[in-house]
Amino acid sequence: MSSRRILVTAALPYANGQFHLGNMVEHVQTDIWIRFQRLIGNRVLAVCGDDTHGTATMIRARQEGRPEEEIIAEMNAAHQRDLAAFDIDYDHYSHTNTETNQELCNEIWASIRAAGLVAEREVTQLFDPVEGTFLADRFVKGTCPRCKSPDEYGDNCNNCGATYTPADLIDPVSALSGAKPETRSADHLFIQIVKLQEWLANWTTSDDNLQPEVANYLKGNFLSEDLWDWDISRPAPYFGFEIPDAPGNYWYVWFDAPIGYIAATKEWCDANGESLDDWWRSDDVEIRHFIGKDIIYFHCLFWPAMVKTAGFTLPDRVQIHGFLTVNGEKMSKSQGTHIRAATYAEHLDPQYLRYYFASKLTDTLADMDLVLDDFVAKVNSDLVGKVVNLASRTAKFAKASGLAETYPEDGGLFAHAAAEGAAIAADYEGCNYRKAMQRIMALADRANEFVEEAQPWALKKQEGKEQELQDTCTIALNLFRQIVIYLAPVLPRLAEQIRVLLSAPIAHWDEAQTPLTGTPVAKFKHLMQRVDTEELAAVIEESKEVVPESVHAVTNTDDDTALKAEPIAEECTFDDFMKVDLRVARVLKAEHVDGAKKLLKLTLGLGGDETRNVFAGVKAAYEPEALEGRLVVCVANLAPRKMKFGVSEGMVVAAGPGGSEIFVLSPDDGAVPGQRVH
Repeated sequence: MSSRRILVTAALPYANGQFHLGNMVEHVQTDIWIRFQRLIGNRVLAVCGDDTHGTATMIRARQEGRPEEEIIAEMNAAHQRDLAAFDIDYDHYSHTNTETNQELCNEIWASIRAAGLVAEREVTQLFDPVEGTFLADRFVKGTCPRCKSPDEYGDNCNNCGATYTPADLIDPVSALSGAKPETRSADHLFIQIVKLQEWLANWTTSDDNLQPEVANYLKGNFLSEDLWDWDISRPAPYFGFEIPDAPGNYWYVWFDAPIGYIAATKEWCDANGESLDDWWRSDDVEIRHFIGKDIIYFHCLFWPAMVKTAGFTLPDRVQIHGFLTVNGEKMSKSQGTHIRAATYAEHLDPQYLRYYFASKLTDTLADMDLVLDDFVAKVNSDLVGKVVNLASRTAKFAKASGLAETYPEDGGLFAHAAAEGAAIAADYEGCNYRKAMQRIMALADRANEFVEEAQPWALKKQEGKEQELQDTCTIALNLFRQIVIYLAPVLPRLAEQIRVLLSAPIAHWDEAQTPLTGTPVAKFKHLMQRVDTEELAAVIEESKEVVPESVHAVTNTDDDTALKAEPIAEECTFDDFMKVDLRVARVLKAEHVDGAKKLLKLTLGLGGDETRNVFAGVKAAYEPEALEGRLVVCVANLAPRKMKFGVSEGMVVAAGPGGSEIFVLSPDDGAVPGQRVH
């Protein structure tokens, strides 16, 4: 089989902050895939870099009294240090504020203009008169227009879940200066992506470009109706590239950021005597993007549309992962679970985390939970107790003799592990690392059973057992090497240590098919220590930050009016409760019902093609458009109920006494349609 040529990218991290462990999930996932591809003989070019433009960088530079370029250089160096500490190995790590990226932005923009996809119209925004800048949604705070909760951001309310524009806030203020914003209008440029909608609908569902759940999500939530025009310009002042045919206007950060993939490739090509077209305009190159599920919209709709219009090679796969939680909760600075990558690396071996992430990562968008007790137990049990244990119990007995010249009879152990190589390789290829780790640990269990039965430590003490001892150690160390070959994409440091121990580098995946014989065995040195729980505690303690008390600090000022109006119901059993199947759903469509005074008809998506039509008595509290796109909780297994206006196939969970005082409940960010509420 001829080798593949693959271009791999990870999403560009923002240049305004240090890496935390959540960032490292994606980089580790990407690096494992890259290392696997190289180990099986494919040629991989891996690029990444920092996303530098936008309001946040500009404001930070103002606050710190230094140029944006200085911040970019500082953060780029810090990010590269963190990546190196975790054995993340990109061929080129750049950033988006480069001349190369600007030239490519100009080229792609000209193609989009020539294709007739650009429109211009006036947009009204809030403007900070003190800072002299238009305000993005997250830079405006005020009182929620619906529930009257104070200090809410300009796009949605954390208290009641309502969505709105910054101009809808009551008494809005700038989060930058505290000044009252002014309403100003400016001309913006839009890409009419709807003109490519038919093509996008086909691309998102073809050729395994996306995971099925992503394709269904896009189909149900965006491609089922006309796509909105994409606002890709921002008026001055703005830190970014000025649009050449629209002076005083700058490309929105999400226009130039993904173009940074191409720019980083070109910089590498220029430095290595290769052609950009051989990587980005070639039919024999696969392009793979690894991203988080928070940026699906940009990478799976806007980016393919840009690439197609400009004549570059389209992605063959956009691989999307979920978020990281710690101990079942969002990472918290106050609890010390918002851990910086650098802090972790100062105290603990990054190999531990690479393996733990691999043992949890699947080919789905499911979130990953870093349970700290489980982290300690899994690393100590799997890596130290199973894998490294094979070498520590046998290598010292093989130093004098080396490995046997002929591989001994082992009852089929090596052959069995060799046969498992194809399945493990398929798991790596499909990004189902968890399954791969499970298969590898099963091999480690079999190998340890062999060592336990053979007892080389006992053979060492018996005269005339020298050959049996050498044979036992040869089998055990070969099984160990097989396992390390399979783990090499995850644990490159361990693979290097085995090169020294057994005088043989791990150069190719297929080396797991042939036993190693007749080589010397070096003096055994500890390969990996157990997780030091005191060091883990130090990581948590060092990560704790004093979080300023906010207006949302919990104080028990709630009265019992609502409780008295509707007392707690009669006690039910756990089995009774479990009969009710509560599911996260997305409101795909909301509409008025002719003749109904209280009802709205909601079409709920539960993931994939699973939907429910529900008549909900929320008309007095919500306009239909305020509900569309929102995540809700529904009773999914309620028997259908025939009503005057049709059949209702469930219920939407809400609180409140009724009338206009109804509050539809929404899950936190990160929940996805179809998840059961427990």
